[in-house]
Amino acid sequence: MTDFLIRSTFCLFVLLGAYHLFLEREKMHHFNRFYLLFSLIFSLTIPFITIEIIQEIPKSNIEIDSIEAGTFVVEEVTNYLPTLLWSLYGLVTFLFTVKFIKNIIKFISKIKSNATINYKNAKLILLKEKTLPHTFLNTIFINENDYQNRNIEEELYTHELTHVTQKHTLDILFIEILKTIFWFNPIFHFYKKAIQLNHEFLADEKVIKSYNNVPFYQNLLLSKATVNHTFYLASNLNYLITKKRLIMMTKTTKPSIALLKKLAVTPIIIALFFMLCLKTVAQEKITIEKPENNTYTKKKGAEKVSGPEKPHSLPKISKSPIAINKYEEEKTNELGKDSEATKITEITKQPEFPGGMAEFYKFVGKNFKFPKEAIDNNLEGKIFIKFMIEKDGNLTDFQILSDLGFGTREEIIRVLSLSPKWLPGEENNKPVRVQYSLPISLAAKS
Repeated sequence: MTDFLIRSTFCLFVLLGAYHLFLEREKMHHFNRFYLLFSLIFSLTIPFITIEIIQEIPKSNIEIDSIEAGTFVVEEVTNYLPTLLWSLYGLVTFLFTVKFIKNIIKFISKIKSNATINYKNAKLILLKEKTLPHTFLNTIFINENDYQNRNIEEELYTHELTHVTQKHTLDILFIEILKTIFWFNPIFHFYKKAIQLNHEFLADEKVIKSYNNVPFYQNLLLSKATVNHTFYLASNLNYLITKKRLIMMTKTTKPSIALLKKLAVTPIIIALFFMLCLKTVAQEKITIEKPENNTYTKKKGAEKVSGPEKPHSLPKISKSPIAINKYEEEKTNELGKDSEATKITEITKQPEFPGGMAEFYKFVGKNFKFPKEAIDNNLEGKIFIKFMIEKDGNLTDFQILSDLGFGTREEIIRVLSLSPKWLPGEENNKPVRVQYSLPISLAAKS
């Protein structure tokens, strides 16, 4: 969820910034309307789109003795903070939803309780109270006395009819629904402001084209601006009678400039898509092979010795592990070449976690923290890890044989590094180093 909010908000800010920089001051309002709505949909959709680019890294072939799959599900410690936050979010969202529905009901009530007159492709709702013309869906609300006394200019009817025919209310309802869901994100407030101002540009443009009298229309709007009534969910006649709106009435934009401005935002959209959707995944193919004919090989000096296969020590599996005693490296000549003597033998006592493997599972389950990406993707699978249990019981030499990604490699190593000392393995009552191959199954739930 956090990843979705970060990505979508970043995208919303960038696209709104591009709108104010390149498009808002140009007279191409139909394109701007499409751009603002597209920006909202694109930004809320893009976090769900992921295109993976597989980048292969050198393959490694690991020959190990047979490994039996164990089951080890790490359970997360219950955290009540997310529950509290979601409860708070649900409560506030419910209150905003109630407000949204109440305002729609208020418009429906006005329509039902007042006189209605068909006017072209709209309906005029005659209200008793003093009000400026405003539009909701295909209804225009006006004052009854002004209508009967013909105090409403034709330009105002044309202005409101433009809101009806171009269905501007649907845009406002859409952004209000988003504001209700994402009430904690102020960016949607700025989008609504930009959308409503662009609606007024469109309505003003229609009036100018129909009557071709800019000074009269500007003075008409300024005379109505003294009545400071705004209506939630409606298109308002006097919405933002600002310098921007008055200047836009006299502005012209050359087709070539308009085309360049439109093209200017295209690379931004493409860059956002590649930045937020493409993901490079490093994939290492690991081949785990069993020695043929149920034998194992070891190298001692220059000769190879074969013998019966010895299984690795695993929790919950009562098989003898293999103890690997590695003696310290010593210099054998003046060139500094090292040699290592290796001895493989059956141990007489297996290493053991204090309290047994059940306690080991509890330890890992308590300390393992799923990386956020693993939780978001409901990660499930196995990690194969090899480590050395030293003579003093410490764990060293961690090797990941098979990985699930999303940071689980680093996390399992971190947890095992915190492990208490084990009871070391023994050979003839003497502590020895023992190597463990441990398959661990992980299951993350969002």
